[in-house]
This record gives sequence, structure tokens and C-alpha cells, in this order.
Amino acid sequence: MEDTLVFAVNGERIELSSVDPSTTLLQFLRSHTRFKSVKLSCGEGGCGACNVLLSKFDTKLKQVEDYTVSSCLTLLCSVNGCSITTTEGLGNVKDGFHSIHQRFAGFHASQCGFCTPGMCVSLFSALVNSDKTHRPEAAFGSSKLTVLEAEKSISGNLCRCTGYRPIADVCKSFAADVDMEDLGINSFWNKETKLHKLPFYDSKQITTYPEFLRNERESTTALNYQNKTWYSPLSVEELGSLLESVSAENGMMVKLVAGNTGTGYYKETEYYNKYIDLRFIPELSTIKKAGSQIEIGATVSISKLILALKEERNDDLVSEGDIVLKKIASHLEKIASESIRNVASIGGNLVMAQRKNFPSDIATVLLAVKSKVTILTGVKKEILTLEEFLEKPALDSRNVLLSVFIPCSENIKTKLLFETYRASPRPLGNALAYLNAAFLAEICNVDNSVVINRIQLAFGSFGAKHAIRAGTVENYLVGKKLSVDLLYEAVKLLRVAISPENGTSHPAYRSSLPVSFLFDFLLPIVDADGCIHKSTCNYPRIGSRLTFDDCERTTLLSSAKQVIESSHEHYPVGQPVIKSGAAIQASGEAVFVDDIPSPLNCLHGAFIYSTKPLARVKSIKLKSEKDVNSVVTFHDIPKGGENVGAINRFGQEPLFSNELTQCAGQRIAFTVAETQKNADMAADTAMVDYDIEDLEPPILTVEQAVEKSSFFEVPSFLYPSQVGDFSKGMAESDHQIHCEEIKLPSQYYFYMETQTALAVPDEDNCMVVYSSSQAPEFAHLAISRCLNIPEHNVRMITRRVGGGFGGKVVKAMPVATACALAAYKLRCPVRTYVNRKTDMIMAGGRHPMKINYTVGFKSNGKITAVHLDILINAGMSPDVSPIIPWNMIGSFKKYNFGAFSFDFKLCKTNHSSKSAMRAPGEVQGSFIAEAVIEHIATYLSLDVGFVREMNFHNFDSLKLFYGNSAGEPLEYTLPTIWDKLMKSSNFDHRVETVNEFNKNNIWRKKGISRIPILQDVSLRPTPGKVSILQDGSVVVEVGGIELGQGLWTKVKQMTAYCLSAVQCDGTDGLLEKVRIIQADTLSMVQGGITAGSTTSEASCEAVRLCCNVLVERLVSLKEKVKQMGSVSWELLIMQAHMQSINLSASSFFVPEFTSMRYINYGAAVSEVEVNLLTGETKILQTDIMYDCGQSLNPAVDLGQIEGAFVQGIGFFMLEEYLTNSDGLVVADSTWTYKIPTIDTIPKQLNVQILNSGHHKNRVLSSKASGEPPLLLAASVHCATRAAIKEARNQLYCWKGLNGSDSFFQLDVPATMPVVKTLCGLDNVEFYLQSLLSS
Repeated sequence: MEDTLVFAVNGERIELSSVDPSTTLLQFLRSHTRFKSVKLSCGEGGCGACNVLLSKFDTKLKQVEDYTVSSCLTLLCSVNGCSITTTEGLGNVKDGFHSIHQRFAGFHASQCGFCTPGMCVSLFSALVNSDKTHRPEAAFGSSKLTVLEAEKSISGNLCRCTGYRPIADVCKSFAADVDMEDLGINSFWNKETKLHKLPFYDSKQITTYPEFLRNERESTTALNYQNKTWYSPLSVEELGSLLESVSAENGMMVKLVAGNTGTGYYKETEYYNKYIDLRFIPELSTIKKAGSQIEIGATVSISKLILALKEERNDDLVSEGDIVLKKIASHLEKIASESIRNVASIGGNLVMAQRKNFPSDIATVLLAVKSKVTILTGVKKEILTLEEFLEKPALDSRNVLLSVFIPCSENIKTKLLFETYRASPRPLGNALAYLNAAFLAEICNVDNSVVINRIQLAFGSFGAKHAIRAGTVENYLVGKKLSVDLLYEAVKLLRVAISPENGTSHPAYRSSLPVSFLFDFLLPIVDADGCIHKSTCNYPRIGSRLTFDDCERTTLLSSAKQVIESSHEHYPVGQPVIKSGAAIQASGEAVFVDDIPSPLNCLHGAFIYSTKPLARVKSIKLKSEKDVNSVVTFHDIPKGGENVGAINRFGQEPLFSNELTQCAGQRIAFTVAETQKNADMAADTAMVDYDIEDLEPPILTVEQAVEKSSFFEVPSFLYPSQVGDFSKGMAESDHQIHCEEIKLPSQYYFYMETQTALAVPDEDNCMVVYSSSQAPEFAHLAISRCLNIPEHNVRMITRRVGGGFGGKVVKAMPVATACALAAYKLRCPVRTYVNRKTDMIMAGGRHPMKINYTVGFKSNGKITAVHLDILINAGMSPDVSPIIPWNMIGSFKKYNFGAFSFDFKLCKTNHSSKSAMRAPGEVQGSFIAEAVIEHIATYLSLDVGFVREMNFHNFDSLKLFYGNSAGEPLEYTLPTIWDKLMKSSNFDHRVETVNEFNKNNIWRKKGISRIPILQDVSLRPTPGKVSILQDGSVVVEVGGIELGQGLWTKVKQMTAYCLSAVQCDGTDGLLEKVRIIQADTLSMVQGGITAGSTTSEASCEAVRLCCNVLVERLVSLKEKVKQMGSVSWELLIMQAHMQSINLSASSFFVPEFTSMRYINYGAAVSEVEVNLLTGETKILQTDIMYDCGQSLNPAVDLGQIEGAFVQGIGFFMLEEYLTNSDGLVVADSTWTYKIPTIDTIPKQLNVQILNSGHHKNRVLSSKASGEPPLLLAASVHCATRAAIKEARNQLYCWKGLNGSDSFFQLDVPATMPVVKTLCGLDNVEFYLQSLLSS
């Protein structure tokens, strides 16, 4: 009898007799069940969007285990006998939402909603597991979760919209030890914070493991599918004979499976014939512990090992060996994310390190404690030291790692020291380390000195093939008395011993880290009497660890303040109403484009892109054609159609390269196959033959573009105006700085939902296209021109977008057009969901640029003139690049620069075309202004805050610089904001505290900075339509697209407010009667684009115009109906229908030219702490004050402010969007591109929304909030610069140089290598030298 696969999904039994073993759980759930909440975002286990709860019955312990897994990496065959719970399994709109869903909505913690289902599952898993602990019973309706566990539960989940603070509040609201006063703004209470106000949590509500599964076998002997087989051997002998039989078969591809998480890093590009599941072999899956020595089976998960290492002994003896094991456990908790650790096996990790040089933390830590491994070759077992194992030639699939042995570290006579280290861009893991290390030393006292008897120093991840021991340094240290002198010599030896191989990124930085770590390990035990105290140096006392997790935090985030004012004047406008659709986003019922069920005979597409910047494409060869239905290129464009993928007012971009590619990452072709996986694999393994003979070399830098005069034109109406006479201003100055250079990089959007579209051919040569787009109207036009069909034959539909940030304005168009072209050619539906790597390579992103500034200023810091020369890398086509100069100057002139002039060049290069990204141009312009101010303050040795204030605008200069945008004098709220923020952030006192801290700490320095922003925005024409149905419910259409920014919510509020002017009974409940429906380009024409922060208010105004028409019609009817008695809304509408009154109204809002532009104001204070040994920057606190006019919805605006700010932190501090020498993006995954996570945002983020009152030309006095707050993140960068300045002054002192350090530029992003380099890659050596010389 053939085996079957039996498992449950949300309590429903599923039995399969035929399964392709390469199918992942995510692929199955999304294509074969109705549960679409598991989202594909990265496909690497790096984002948490696909997290599900896996529950299985442990037959030995007779209990259910529950843990999260990344369904994008979990193979379906491995879930036999298991139960899967997705967020739909917790609750839904029909049966009622779970308290997790309700709290996500009520705490305003879901914006675009694409990441929300995964967040809900991560939190649910933490709740389920906390209930199993032996802690005291929780209060009724609460859980046993702690605040720290609650925050950490989502540390492996990425969100690009919210900035994490409200999500953390949702998680903490379930914690037993939470102080309810610490939770942020929500819809459950106003003043009195009480647990019973929260949606009730019942820990018994969900059964994660249904009874019917208890009798199913967990392992299956063999599952067959076509020519593929899944085996589950039950003993080492069975495994040995299976491997021997397989090796006898020629060309047989074998995959050994435990957790399968390795495929997140090493993507599979071939199909396997045999899958061997190792998890049911007892020797490989058990842990044997004796005292403090431990043997771990190779398939034991990292999470299970952590638990075993932390386990307390029964004999009450805590030995030094136990402490070593606990420290190893603590290090392992920083590897990957929980959903990966739960299934990733120890053996798999070590084998990847051995076979593929994976930068493993586990190998390093186990190397330091002299671990051993057992391997099986055929039927022969062999025991090796871990060092021997790592140095062996790469194992093949016939060699199996069976177990790992950690020896006992106990010795009564000597003192044992053990520490582990990792320098990584994320403190909580989910990021590879720049370098990891583990040190074990045995020391004893001899003649009042410390002597090292034995020491093991292991280093990994630094750019060598595998983790290594620093033998020369170990030998040098053993048997010697510890002193500063000895440490100095050891450090010099270590620099030579640990050096990265050629081609490793940041080699000098990585070489400095071993020195930092060894210094941190040994300095606290250097003979105190003999060295440090006798010296005359006035150094503060050094603790046991100098900088690393000096105090293990009890929580990640502190209580934060959100100060908002809701207004009742235009009720319900001005209220912090819950975002429309938030609960169904949390429950996974919100439908995104890729959630739409595939129509019959639907095919899937994937892009083949160029890897060369300028080359002829001679041919495209597919590795295997059997799984591919078609390859679509520009040759397939119908007669009369254009090769156009994207259109906007500045030009167009080709859909595919013709014979000549213009950049690396340009679309060449579109492979079409039966499944997305087959299409992706075909595109990924396609071989493109290029020819570059007789071609000019590509233009890859802005300097080359200048040399070759390769530019795009900026239309004169978009070229900003200069102010004043630059030469005169320079002549009036006392000091001048000439030609100082700044380079600013690109940034990737990292929307959680990648580009996606579905094209369905319709009758009469029509095409219906569902697209995740910010500009459906323009995509509509592109498809019409490409297919050479009238525009009325194309219908674009967009319901919601899983994050856009500008990346789905122009860049979504070619994706929709390619699907439409393929569907047109093949006469069947075609869809695509672009994989993360391809998306990152083709996206273009923010504009990189090079700026040179020249500035003249007085001795008091007053600037008299500035000139900027700006070279912008626009890429291969204009896209929206011509707007960048206008936007840059708009935010740059936030200070009164006296006179300023500039020269912009939009460089046409052989890079992917750059596009609008949240605050395009504005974020760079605002930052350049701060860089100029900081430079002047350093030059004059003045306080930078003083120089900022010296150059603030008064209203007259503001009017001169900004014209009509400046509005009325009362609207200039920046001076008020600046002063209020000074007080509310306690700025002066904190400056003193920071200075005091810096005096008393050698290896940590703090910085604090306060910056203002001004951003000029503009309203655009926008359509609207409001219709009232027979039952009194209201349906609304607007041109604006819901991207997560709360546009639908504000429009609903505006509709309810405007229709309530009818003044009949029941209008106070109108908000619940309003539904906004998807954008449809044939129903709502001239929809325009959703961008620039003002589409929400413009859509609201369009709706207001419609409602005014309807109210006029209804009021006259009400007067007649009134005579019959009181009039309810429902009765009035029924009468209107009976009397054939038109209950639908359309409008097209066109803003007045004189008032369409206005300025947004805000300011922020940020305080950071820099670790001088690693370059890590912790953001301790940020205080933001931002003017929203009279906010349409303060909860929505607050979410926009926080989310934009955190995205700005990504730009200024973390995100490196790197390319190779051909311009091909190499930071193309969650492994190489790091957006902010819950552990890299400010520990305390306080936001106050200033309700600045009436602005007669604004929509109900409101102002924009989507983009301007991103500019405030420069405050973190400026604070980091201030901390580095302190570090450099200290370094100058150690070098024996007088005076403080001169000006330096701090690169963007200010990553750990950048910060450490400026603090001194050799600061440890100079410190030790200063000790020795004194």
C-alpha cells in the first residue's frame, strides 16, 4: 500500500497520495487551499511574512509541541502528522476575530497589512508557548507572556510601514508584567487604562492540534511522485544502505533533508530525484547530557539545543561548565530568527559551513570549546575534532554528519572564563555577522598575578573559508603573566593572524574586530595592581565587559509618548478612527493581487534580465525547455504596438531591451510556465549570450556622464529658481568653505509585497489586468500602446497595494504590461509574482548623487551664500528624475542661506532607471542643508544648534524663498515647534547628561542632535464618485490607491461627515455604512498617481464635492418628507429611490493654482550611543514634533510619521543598496539588505502631532504626513556624528596630539564599518600604547 501524507490546516484534515517532494508548505497553502494569509515576500525565511504555527505530537513526552516555521522553506512532505495554524485559523470576519486581530486593528498596528498575518502568527506562537510554562497563573484574560518575550516574538518579522512601535504595543498588551500606562494610543481606552477594556484573550479558544491526528504516523516510509521519491529512514543502518544504493545509480540527484532552511541562503537551481528525511533516525534526533558535557544529534534544531543548554541540573551544583553552556545558548539565540531556529538543524548548519563555507556562528562557538563530530560514510562511522571536520575536503551527499559532542569544561583548580561575540547589523540576530568569536581561557593566580594556563580563541564569518583558531596568539599567551604589555603584543599578533580573503567586503573593519573582542575579553582581568591603578592615567573603572550588552535589557523598547489632539468640529473627521480593513488584514482575509484565485488555464511568468550594462543580446538559451510554455520578448509585440513598458509625463521606458541592453537589470524576456516556481527557475538558469564588440564602453558613473555630456533635460518649469546674488553674498562673508563633496547612495523600497500582476483576456479583444500599482491610469495607457488596442479595451483594477513608497508608480507598469502581452500572445490568463531577488535587481530605487557645496558665512555662523553642484544618477531612462531638482531645493532652502545658486545635471547612465522613493529629492536636499550647517559649526567651533537657529527663516525670508507656498504668517509654525520640542524633550538637561556620560566612558560615546524640516508639497487633480444604495449604504470610488497610508479611512470619514449635513436621524452611524471600492480605470478615469503625500486629502476633497451635490438633492426632499414625521436616513434614501432622485455624484477636484502648494513643518531630537569597539550605534531616544494642520485622522497620521521616520533611519544608518562594477545590484536579498527591525529602532520614540488650527486653503485645515517625517531621520545621523566626534577627540589625546579633531564627513548610510572606521580601526592599540607610555 502506498503511503499518504496526512496533516491538518486550521483544524481541517488533508490527505494527499501524490506530492512533488520539492513543493513547499507555502506553495501548497497558497495554490491548493483557501488560506491565502501566508504571504510570499522574500522566499528566504528572512521576513516572517509566511510564518505559520506548526504543531506536532511528541510520542515520547506525550505532549504537543507548537512553534513557528517559515512556510516558504518548509517542505510539504515534512509536515506529515502535523497540524498547521495560519492567522485565518484564529478568527475571521464571519465567526468573529481573535483578540490578536482586534488588538492589531485597535492599536493602529497594520498599515498596508501584507506583513500583519505573519506577525499575528508569531505573537500567537509566543502566547501558546508561554501558557505551557510553570509561571504563576495569569490574570483572567491575560497570558503568562513577559514583555521581553512579547517584543522578541516579532524580532524575526519585517514591516516597512509602521516603524514597529504599535506592533510592539499589541504584543506587550498580552504580557503579564506590562504596565498598561506604557501602551501607546489605541481605540480601547482614552484616559483610564484597564485590562478589561482590551479584547478578551482566551488561551483555551484555539486547539492547535486536532484529536484526529494523534493516531497518524509521523513518518512515512516512501512517497512517490513521477520520478521523485521522498524517503524517511528509521535507523542509521537503513540510511547507510539507502545512500549506497543511491550512489550506485548514475546521475541521481539526492537531497538530505532536516529543516531545509539552507535553501533560504543557497537557492535551488536544479531538481532532485531522491529526498531523504533524516529526522526520524533516533541517533540523529536525540540529545544526551551527562554533567556539563553534551552530545547532540545532527538533526536537532537550534531551538531545541538552546533549551537543552539552558536546562538546570537537578543536583543544584552550578559548575563553570554549565555557565559555558548557557553562554553558548545565549549566543545561539542571536542566530537567524525564531522561525528558522525552530527547524534549522545543528548538523545542517555545520555541513553548510564545511561544504559551502557558510559564515556560521555555531561552528565558531563550538570550535572554541573543542567540540567533536561523528560522520557516517557509507556504513562506516568516524569521529573528528570540529577543526579537522571543517578542514576536510567538502563532503558530498553520501557523507552524513551524525552528531556533535561538546566536552565537559570543568576544572576545580583554575578559574574558567568564556565569552562569545558577534558584530552584526541587528543585535537580536536575523543578520549574518561581520565577524563572530568565542574565547575560552583557564587562568590562575601566581605571585599575585594572573597567568593564562590555557586559551582557545575562535573566529569566524570574517571572510575566511571557515571558522579558525588563532593558534599563534594562543601559544604566545599561554603560561605568561597578563599585563598591558602582553595584551598589546597579543593584539599585534592577532591582526596578522586573522585577515579576510581578497574580495571580502569591509576587510579593514573585519580585521579590527578580533582586536576589539580580545581586548574586551582580557583587559578586565589584566593584573590590576601591577598595571592600571599604578598608572597616572585618570581612566574610569572598567567593568567585566566594556561595551557589549553591558546590562542585558529587560525590554527592547521603553514606554513612549504619543500626543495627539482629536477634533470634533467635523466629526467623524479628526477622530483617531481605526484604519479601514485593519482587522481583515490581520486575519488574512484582505485580498492582494496574488491572493486572487488563478483563472482556468492560468500561466505564470518570470523576467530574464540583463547582467551586462551595455551589450547586444545574441541569444537566450533555457537550461531545460520541458517546463516552459513560452519565452516572450520584444519580437512578440503585436503589429503596430510599441515596445513600451512604462509611461509618464517625462517619457517612456521600453518593456524589453531590443537587441541592445541599456543596463544590468534591464528586462530582456519573460518566461511563461505552468507554475511560478518553474517560470522562476527557467528565468534564473537561462543563459544569455552577449556581444560587446564595437560598442562604446558603458557610462557607469556620473563623472563619466559629465565627460560624455550624457544628460536628461529638466523642463524649465521644473527647474528651481535661484535666490539673491551669490557673488555678492560670498563677498560679504568672513569665512568660506570651497568644493566640499558629499556622496549620497540609493535605497531600495522593500515593499513587503513585490511587484505583481494578473492579466486575463476578455471578450472582444479586451484585457482585464489586476495590478499592485500606484498609477493604474498610466499602466492602462502603456498596455493599450503596447498591444495596439484602444484604451477602452483595457481595464486596470487595483484594490490594495502591499506597500509602495513610490516603487509602484512607474516600476509596476512594465510588470502589468508584460503579463498583458504574454496573455495576449498565448490567449490565456498570465500572472506573475516577481521574486525578491529579481525585484531588487530591477527596482532602480532612490537616486544616488554627488554634491559639491561652496559656502560663505560670518564669524557668528550666519550664512551669506551657498552654491551647490549636483550630479544625479538618473539611470537609463528619465522615469520621474526631472522632478528631483525641484524637490531637492524645496527642502534644502529650509534655512535662510542669504543667496544661493546651483547647477543640476541629470546624468543618463547605464544603470537601471531610478524612480521616486518616499520623499524623493527632499530627503537628500534636507540632509545637505544639515551637512553645511554642521561643517560651519565645526569650522567656527560653535554649537551646532546655535548655528541652526542663527540661520532660521523669519516670515519675510520664508516668503522670499518659497513664494505662495509660505501661506500666511500664522502658518509658519516651525519656530513654535522648535521651542516646544526643546522643552518637551528636556533638551538642555540631556545635553549635559550626554557630556557627563562621555567624560566617564571610554568605549561608549553618546551624541544628541536636534534638526528642523520644511517640505513643500503640492495637491494634484483627483476624481471621486459617491453613490447611495437603496438600503442607505454608501459606496465610494476615488482616484487614490490604498497603499497602507489610510487613504480609504480618511475618505470614509470625510464621506460620513459631509453626508451628515443632511441632518436626519441616524446619520451619526454613517461611518459604518460607507465602503470604498477598488480603483477601476474604466469606472474612474483620470485617476492620476498616488504619490507626493497629498492624494488622501485630494481624494477627500473630491468626495466632499460629490457629497455636497448629493446633500443638496436630499435636503430639498427631506423638507417634503418631514411633514410625515421624523425622518431617518434609511427612510429618506428609500423615498429618494422611489422618487427617482439621482443618488450618484461624480467630481473632479482641481486645486487652485495659488493655493495648491504648501509647506509642512516638523522637528526631531535624537540621542544615540556608539560602541567604539564595534561601531554599533544604538538609538536611545527620538522626540518628534510635527504639524498636521488639523489632522483628518491623528491615529493614521501618527502611523505615517513613525513609519516614515523609521524608513529614514534605514536610509541614513543601515541600508546598503550595492552594485557590482557592471552596475548589477548585489544587495539582492534579506541576507544582504538590512531594513530596520524592532531591535534597531529608537528604544523610545515620542511623537507629538501639533494641531496648528485653521488653514483656510487646506482640506478641512489638514496637512500631509506621508513623506516629510522621513527627513527627520537625519537627526539620528547628526547625533551619531556628534558621538563619533567625541571618540575622535579621545583618540587624538591617546595619540598625544593637541587640539581636537577637524571636520569629517560621515557617510550615508552610517553602518557599523563606517562608524568604527571614523572612531579609529586601531583605537585599541593607541589606548594600550597610551597606558604603556604613561
